[in-house]
Amino acid sequence: MSAEAAYKKVFGRPESLKPAMTHYCPGCGHSIAHRLVAECLDEMGLREITIGVPPVGCAVLAYNYFNFDMVEAPHGRALAVATGIKRVLPEKFVLTYQGDGDLAAIGTAETIHSANRGEEISTIYINNAIYGMTGGQMAPTTVLGQEATTAPMGREAKLHGWPIDISRMVALCEGVVYIERCALTSIKQIRQAKKAIRKSFQCQLDHLGFSLVELLSPCPTNWKLSPKEAWAWVNEVMTKTYPIGVIKDTTGYS
Repeated sequence: MSAEAAYKKVFGRPESLKPAMTHYCPGCGHSIAHRLVAECLDEMGLREITIGVPPVGCAVLAYNYFNFDMVEAPHGRALAVATGIKRVLPEKFVLTYQGDGDLAAIGTAETIHSANRGEEISTIYINNAIYGMTGGQMAPTTVLGQEATTAPMGREAKLHGWPIDISRMVALCEGVVYIERCALTSIKQIRQAKKAIRKSFQCQLDHLGFSLVELLSPCPTNWKLSPKEAWAWVNEVMTKTYPIGVIKDTTGYS
């Protein structure tokens, strides 16, 4: 029996990912999210027609990892840029890859109005409850009691306002067909996240409207926790403010 016949490759790098070393911190969830997006694109045969739009933030270098066309957007403007691309090139598959400091802060207006218009775009939203790239400032998603460089005593509702659940806000828009929140903290949750991403992509292919998948992801460096502690914090603390599950689904898909 030949060596080729004796061994079968069962796991490898998706074609939609470049063979690049990661710049993400140890324990960060971005690398997992990247792979899930890439696997879905490969399995659905979308790589050759995909245009991705990452903005400023920890995902700013996403074009170093994704092996398909990418267009960099100014901070908060990913969905505005993606809207322009999709309207000019409706035959393309367009996705945005955004963090909470982008999508739920400086890009709040773009997020809500793109969703309300029902733009046929798939959005991958990484929520780590803090500004990661710029050093750990409080984000709109920072949970009550959570410490940040701009909230050293922890977030207080009366002083800083309540955490913004942008996924639930966007779900109120008529143009939104599907929103689901997942975590990247276990094999079971990672598999569910991939299923949600694939469903979001199908929404766009079927011209149903706007869809978004929120992924709860740890930031050990700015949370000042070990990777193991950070993953546990997502499960034990973060999910109390941001419960995982389907938030809106009018697709009729099973």
